[in-house]
Amino acid sequence: MSVIELTIIILIGSYFAGLLGSLTGLGGGFIIIPLLTLVLHVDIHYAIGASLISVIATSSGSAAAYVKEGITNMRLGMFLEIATTAGAMAGAILAIYTSTHYIAILFGMILISSAVMSLYEKKDNLVKHTSYLGNKLKLNSSYPTADGIVEYSVTNVVGGFFMMLFAGVISGLLGIGSGALKVVAMDGLMRIPFKVSTTTSNFMIGVTAAASAVVYLQRGYIDPGLSMPVVVGVLFGAMTGSKILVNSTSSKWVRIMFSVIVSVIAIQMIYSGIKGKV
Repeated sequence: MSVIELTIIILIGSYFAGLLGSLTGLGGGFIIIPLLTLVLHVDIHYAIGASLISVIATSSGSAAAYVKEGITNMRLGMFLEIATTAGAMAGAILAIYTSTHYIAILFGMILISSAVMSLYEKKDNLVKHTSYLGNKLKLNSSYPTADGIVEYSVTNVVGGFFMMLFAGVISGLLGIGSGALKVVAMDGLMRIPFKVSTTTSNFMIGVTAAASAVVYLQRGYIDPGLSMPVVVGVLFGAMTGSKILVNSTSSKWVRIMFSVIVSVIAIQMIYSGIKGKV
């Protein structure tokens, strides 16, 4: 296979990864890493490095728009980034010394859990009572809606912080941004409205990935020839996905399709890890 053919395959695959990732809010790393490892037989460490670079690019682009709209809770995001960046660096270092077989199996398990979580449509959790740390750190905020400004409070700050630490480790270990875990922590534990959780998670993902990418870069696991087509493909796919999402009245069919695709990939990833093919 020539370099041009390889680049075209990566571009097309990354485009669909960005498209699905944008429609479901889980990011394109869930598709990119299996594409590179299972289909193109790229070493999983290089695949994770390329995925991290794409996460940084897509997060930086979309996060700016959400911040401008006033939906993202920047103060909360910067506070939780302390945990995610620390966890991400620890996870990236751990990945360097972990067998690729175990990484593949863990990746498959995370894929299955993400596929299940993507099927559930979330509703906003508006908590009226306030917590001591939420008030002390001034994490409570508001966001604009069609019906006006909606105020919300942040609870269980400590639990959310430690969940973010775990999400950071998974991000650094697998190179997937771990947006699903961040949303679960903010929406489920901290009782933040789902729209704020997803946008704040998007704001944080790029910083988390950047912390992990430093370790992979120092180890020589980020290949520009591999990362460049991945970034371009994911960016265009994410742009297409955002337009489809705006014009679509329901994303249920997307969630079902995503869950089926990811489940098949997860089974193949776990099987390859057990058999030592990755």
